[in-house]
Amino acid sequence: MKKSLLALAVLGAYAGVASAQSSVTLYGTVDLSAKYVKNDNAKKRYSLAQDGINSSQLGFKGTEDLGGGLKAGFVLLAGVNADSGTTNQQFFNRKATVSLMGNFGEVRLGRDYTPTFWNNTIFDAFGTNGLGDSSHVGQKLAATFVRANNSIGYFLPSGIGGVYGQVMAAAGENGTGPNLYGTVVGNNPGRYVGARVGFAAGPFDIAGAYGAQKFVSGAQDQKTLNIGASYDLSVVKLMGYYDRDTQSVAGGTDKENRFSFSVVAPFGQSEIHAGYEASKRDNVGVKTKVDQFAFGYVYNLSKRTAVYSTVSRLSNKNGTLLTVGGGNAIGSDGTVVGNPKSTGFEFGLRHFF
Repeated sequence: MKKSLLALAVLGAYAGVASAQSSVTLYGTVDLSAKYVKNDNAKKRYSLAQDGINSSQLGFKGTEDLGGGLKAGFVLLAGVNADSGTTNQQFFNRKATVSLMGNFGEVRLGRDYTPTFWNNTIFDAFGTNGLGDSSHVGQKLAATFVRANNSIGYFLPSGIGGVYGQVMAAAGENGTGPNLYGTVVGNNPGRYVGARVGFAAGPFDIAGAYGAQKFVSGAQDQKTLNIGASYDLSVVKLMGYYDRDTQSVAGGTDKENRFSFSVVAPFGQSEIHAGYEASKRDNVGVKTKVDQFAFGYVYNLSKRTAVYSTVSRLSNKNGTLLTVGGGNAIGSDGTVVGNPKSTGFEFGLRHFF
């Protein structure tokens, strides 16, 4: 009898734990596509790719009410290579944060998105995903373009007249850090500090951001300044941004100006996405340019599932070697055709869970 009572007590204890954790949510995205890319310097490439319109990922998030208007929360978000069923070496590479929230706003610690990244993705009709990604034209993207490790951030509370914003400081911790494509795992390549402030009211949204990356390696600091905006006319949503990156180098200044204009036109269960972006770089008098056109169609089978297709065309000028698939347009035999063009097409399926 005592054993039975003890067993019931143990089961009751586990039930209490499960109940206390009821606010924890498992969620994610699977996005796969049949993809074709042709670069002037290489053979045609057919592949089963991912992240055509959304990033494939697996996440856990939760909150705890601490009373008195105070809450604690966490997010753990891992990128998933859905085409092969693998994950990344840096498992929670997309986000890993813990927060304290209240009427004062939110204090957030961990690996998080940088303030200077948001305008590039929020004001891009393709959300920096797939063949239409506006960052394809970036010639001098910062090493912490998307996320920073070891960060401490503060977010303004909601309900202050449409104003929103964040500040972030991320320690370098003397690490070499991941490069833009995530092929090296470690700490940040140097200290990052940045801030973003915006205003949203009805159909209008505008935000500006500034960030500075101080490199451990001894390279000169890289500074990023951008501004983005959108206006929703119901029949079409207009959006765009301007981004400027500068860095002092031997003999002068290396600077790049990028801009993007894009639209989303919803009708029924369908959406049309279209965009044009370009970058102009002046590296101590050496001037280069890249531009890209992209067009996409999305058909929403439900709120969670959609089929889509995207086509894009990127043009290099004055010696650049960028592609719609990421990386450089250099052939397998090492040859380079002057000012190569890169063309891509994909057809895919995306599901939220």
